[in-house]
Amino acid sequence: MSGVGGGAARFDLPEADGFTRTYWEAAADGRLLLRRCGAAGCGRAHHYPREFCPYCWSEDVRWEEASGHATLYTWSVVHRNDLPPFGERTPYVAAVVDLVEGPRMMTEVVEWEEGDGDGDGDGELWAGMGLEVVFRESGGFVVPVFRARS
Repeated sequence: MSGVGGGAARFDLPEADGFTRTYWEAAADGRLLLRRCGAAGCGRAHHYPREFCPYCWSEDVRWEEASGHATLYTWSVVHRNDLPPFGERTPYVAAVVDLVEGPRMMTEVVEWEEGDGDGDGDGELWAGMGLEVVFRESGGFVVPVFRARS
């Protein structure tokens, strides 16, 4: 992997290609896209974007705009990461969320504060917590991340 601007290699940037360009352009416009199967008897949504349905293998899949709402499935607060540029972002929350449309998505939870562990909910994360998508610019890409639903 080549470095960006002659610096260290970037491990946090996606690789856009002819197929995923639609996804990244929508993200730049503040829209989260999914793929949905159009095959009779299936109709399931999936994420990450693929050219076929991972459930029935149909190639009849289309882009669909997601609602942007999700629930927190699991997470980890990362306090140390030696790969650039993650070390500059610590602590951060690496998370898996369940989108209301069905797919599970790896992402990051932003705009949070570490709770004090007393269980009163102040700044704390919990499984099932309602989230909404927001978008963050990173290295020329706009990426979907999530925050607590307001």
